[in-house]
Amino acid sequence: MMAGLRERKKEQTRCRISEVALRLFDERGYDAVTVAEVAEAAGVAKVTLFAYFSSKECLVLDAVKEDMAAIVAGRPEGRSPLDALRAHYRGMARQGAGEVDVEELFTRIRVISSSPALLAGLQRTHAGQRHELAAELARAVPGDGLAAQLMAAEISAAVTTVQEAFFHRLSTGVPMEKAGRLLAEDVELAFDLLEHGFSSLEGEKS
Repeated sequence: MMAGLRERKKEQTRCRISEVALRLFDERGYDAVTVAEVAEAAGVAKVTLFAYFSSKECLVLDAVKEDMAAIVAGRPEGRSPLDALRAHYRGMARQGAGEVDVEELFTRIRVISSSPALLAGLQRTHAGQRHELAAELARAVPGDGLAAQLMAAEISAAVTTVQEAFFHRLSTGVPMEKAGRLLAEDVELAFDLLEHGFSSLEGEKS
């Protein structure tokens, strides 16, 4: 019971720090706000902030990280990596879209887009996640590792494209319910293409 309460308090503190940081960065610009100012505004010590976020960059980018390698590594025995990833994103589309804080989402996008440092950090984050996914896929894919790298690149690109389509719909005023429904359809399309290539589209035409 006590352990569960401690974890909830930690998560509340983490969320408060992240929310305060995002608000300050949006109001004044990422480069103009110091970590000390974020900590003071969030009501925590600077050392406490770094216990939750290892760097200033992580205050913004931790929320956009997706550990696809962990999804593959933790898949049930007998399930392929692609099936495990499809099930994960299918579940997110079905349950997560309705829980999206649209205002927070667009604030985060705005903060990242306006900062060269964060844009570069986002690229590093995506590259790191892709390499980690490739390393995990290499355990299941025979060969010298190139096949795993290509698969990781294709999966990462597909997931990013689906997410961007979802964000774009919301930004143009598509209602969340409809955007969520289209997101679910996009997930199926993306993983059908990853699994079967263009033949999956040709099958629909025939």
